[in-house]
Amino acid sequence: MALQPRRRAVFVVTALGSFMAALDLSIVNVAFPSLQSSYAQDSRATLAWVITAYSIVFGALLVIGGRTADRLGRRRTFLAGTGVFLLGSLLCGIAPNVPVLVASRVVQAAGAAFLVPASLALLIGAYPPERRTQMVALWGGIGALAVATGPSLGALIVSAGGWRAAFLVNLPVGLAITVVGRRVLTESPRSDASAPDYVGVGMISIALAAVVAALTEGTDWGWTDPRILGAGALALVLGIAFVRRCRTHPQPAIDLTLFRERSFSAANAATLVYAAGFFAMLLGNVLFLTGVWHYSILRAGLAITPGPLVVAVVAGPAGRLAARIGFRPVLVAGGLFFAIGLAWYVLVVGSTPQYLAQWLPGTLVVGLGIGLTFPVLSAAAVSSLPPHRFAVGSAVNQTARQVGGALGIAVLVMLVGTTAGATDSVARFHRLWLFATVTALLSGAVGALIPRPRAALSPAAELREPVAVAATAGD
Repeated sequence: MALQPRRRAVFVVTALGSFMAALDLSIVNVAFPSLQSSYAQDSRATLAWVITAYSIVFGALLVIGGRTADRLGRRRTFLAGTGVFLLGSLLCGIAPNVPVLVASRVVQAAGAAFLVPASLALLIGAYPPERRTQMVALWGGIGALAVATGPSLGALIVSAGGWRAAFLVNLPVGLAITVVGRRVLTESPRSDASAPDYVGVGMISIALAAVVAALTEGTDWGWTDPRILGAGALALVLGIAFVRRCRTHPQPAIDLTLFRERSFSAANAATLVYAAGFFAMLLGNVLFLTGVWHYSILRAGLAITPGPLVVAVVAGPAGRLAARIGFRPVLVAGGLFFAIGLAWYVLVVGSTPQYLAQWLPGTLVVGLGIGLTFPVLSAAAVSSLPPHRFAVGSAVNQTARQVGGALGIAVLVMLVGTTAGATDSVARFHRLWLFATVTALLSGAVGALIPRPRAALSPAAELREPVAVAATAGD
């Protein structure tokens, strides 16, 4: 195969793998009401693990996945990760009960955590240095397609084939990736680095799971229940031990020296806080439309779609604007718009469906805020790092996003809980949107601490146009 067609094929294969993994983050939100109908005997807290288990494992393994690709070979890791992801998808699609479904989601997340960083590394290796940043930006832009089409595409799939179809749809896509990938992808040299800290990954995963368990079950069990207190204590002990281990291990799960850069620390803190509100709102809106306004899954998916479409339109100009004037003003504005849209929900949305008057204005403003914030945070996180650390810095930022998302879903379960009547339901969702409003404002305040990037190191300063495309990823 000629060089240029092979490069295009590499781009298609790697970007499609990223699309598949990114889509699975959002499509399950639309499938959640169908899951509730299938497993009515299980509580919302139990079902929430279908989402949070994926976020925890995906976030915890991302950095390790990238290092494993360098150590064992990027092609091998990408294909193996795709295979594990497909196995998890199949197991999800045939899961007979919720525990098996959650375990299958863990398998799926593990595969995604290895295929995503390996796909990016393969893409970088296929192009000359002068084209790499542009292609990485385009690769990231494919994630925008997953985010923008997730609600409507997911609604169509779930409406046609039930929630199981949301997982089984990955099988033909993944098989195509595997077949073509074996033909066009070339293996990278193995590095002689020592094994990554898999023990550290296990520690932080258990710690995060303990926090999520305490938040999701605290309302039902009672906040002074020994199980809740034990989970909190376990999370604290393992969290401290994890930090200490990262300081001494030669290949730590997270390189703590990255956090010496103020931009990196502030951007990741803002990402974690923002993601908590964003993911809570994302699932909360689906539950509100289907549970309070009694929309069908298809109608709810279509009702949500204008927000992601605004994100896709706004994120490009936001990337160019951030490259020109700095991250701080864009992030502050994005946090404010996101908060205003959420506050609209709190002040205006009620139990009687009025989509055009009540819902649409809020979702458009929310989409504007997300478009200005989430993708720009990704660029801000690596803006102060040297080029050879962009990949690991980006992986840590994605980890912060997934951790924040898992915590946000846990807070959603705690705030919404089991409702009693339309009035109580609306009040509970108002509390959820108020929580997301606070996280949006707090994220903007933290984003204000990010200094203007040094031009020599800033990916935004290098790219201008490509960063605008990458900014649409939001994944």
